Amino acid sequence: MYVVCTRMDDVLKKIYECMIDLDAKCVEENIKNALRKGYKALDLVMGPLSSSMEKIGELYEEGEYFIAELMEAAEIFKKAFKILEPLLAKESKNFIGFKKRLTIVIGTVKGDIHDIGKSIVSAMLQASGHRVIDLGVDVDADKFIDAIVKYDADVLGMSALLTSTAKYMKEVIDELKKRGLRDKVFVIIGGAATSEDFAKEIGADAWAKDAIEALKIINDYAEKQARRNIR
Repeated sequence: MYVVCTRMDDVLKKIYECMIDLDAKCVEENIKNALRKGYKALDLVMGPLSSSMEKIGELYEEGEYFIAELMEAAEIFKKAFKILEPLLAKESKNFIGFKKRLTIVIGTVKGDIHDIGKSIVSAMLQASGHRVIDLGVDVDADKFIDAIVKYDADVLGMSALLTSTAKYMKEVIDELKKRGLRDKVFVIIGGAATSEDFAKEIGADAWAKDAIEALKIINDYAEKQARRNIR
């Protein structure tokens, strides 16, 4: 069992430890226990669930976990998220503050099968009234661009948890430029393998450290677009 961040209390630590141990039943039981004790869905997804998935990504890169463990962790997270999603949707309404509904294409980049951050952002954006086309995981440049064209997207969101896959984001942005679409789409990136400096380096418009910041950035962009349309 791996050491958890000391800032978590015992309830959150237990969820973290169960995720690292890939114990689905334990995760579900302790999430329900945490909710009974008054924790918000955001407390859980932004705390032990996010932290444990990041740790699992590190273990994979270090060779201690393999693809099978990554896939199992993703399935456990999906089950946990299914419990929390209705509550998360209600909580995210507190972040509504825009006048224009955006169409957003979102996905985890090619070679990466992690979807915790992407799924949280997608759910919060939908709950806030945006139209979200979630392409899932392991998405290549052609699939991103085909969706942008098909749905006339305003925003492209890309996620990567692994440093080995984050570099693919630049390939997507370069392909947008080649096809004359770059100026039409606001590109935001996120995930444990990314940073503000990395976003600038690859030519993205914004970087979000977590789902809450991603929602705020996109809503701010929506407000700016709405003001431009009024003028």
